[in-house]
Amino acid sequence: MRQHRRPVEGEPGGGGRSGEAQRLQPPPRSLWLPLLEQALREDLGAGGDLTTEATVDPERNARVAIRARRAGVLAGLEPAVAAFALVDPAVRARPRRSDGQLLAAGSEVAEIEGPAAALLIGERTCLNLLGRLSGIATATRELVDLVSAAGAKAQIVCTRKTTPGLRALEKYAVRCGGGHNHRFGLGDAILIKDNHVALAGGIDAALERVFARVGHTVKVEIEVDTLEQLEQALRHPIDIVLLDNMSPDELRTAVQLVREHHQRSGHRVRTEASGGITPETVADVARTGVDLISVGYLTHSAPALDLGLDFVA
Repeated sequence: MRQHRRPVEGEPGGGGRSGEAQRLQPPPRSLWLPLLEQALREDLGAGGDLTTEATVDPERNARVAIRARRAGVLAGLEPAVAAFALVDPAVRARPRRSDGQLLAAGSEVAEIEGPAAALLIGERTCLNLLGRLSGIATATRELVDLVSAAGAKAQIVCTRKTTPGLRALEKYAVRCGGGHNHRFGLGDAILIKDNHVALAGGIDAALERVFARVGHTVKVEIEVDTLEQLEQALRHPIDIVLLDNMSPDELRTAVQLVREHHQRSGHRVRTEASGGITPETVADVARTGVDLISVGYLTHSAPALDLGLDFVA
């Protein structure tokens, strides 16, 4: 993560307001306990942990600390450390930090105590999940900070480009980094993409079919690639327009067209920029005045945060 200032250990990362980190709640356990169980079964296989069984006294207890090896934002601590208790219910975890907090390199995240064998067996599952989710939160926080430094108010939002089975946790990690969530799934809202438009026979045809089918409680968003398509879409009562792969100049013009539409009609349409957003471009995009900036790489390719597990004497 690019550091714009020195990290303050324990500082909230989820939105920048005091106490924000403490208000973050992970998804319900029913959504992630089966994932942990599957991950542990995958790791243990049919033979179990041959190394631990051969080298560690089954009666020995131990204490370990999870520490951040690089600065970043914490996400997914509760689900991650739950892996140890699934191996052995005698394991006890004592969190030292909360999801959404900014970590300095070397800071202690949690202390885990219990049967040594369980700590070794659960280590990789715990760190894989914690590193993945904290990496997403860290990448999100970077973009949020860059937008804020640019003096803009655009919200950073994630997409459905998530790891199969991990969507709820990965979208939670985005919130830990101060971002916001787009649709969770296909049933949340209408999002008409270019392929829908092509198959429906054009923007007008697609939107006419949508509004003939859905009720007033369903949000409707449509993707446009050009200003001409935008003007066409604004003839319909859409809620959000996705401005795809537009240059900053095109985005500024698009935002102005949407504002003028609002002044004429009284109907508010939110603007969302998408396509090729990077830390190098996000500030310029945010300054165009768009409401939302959607970023796929947050959940499909953000690098994991490096965390480690060390035995405590």
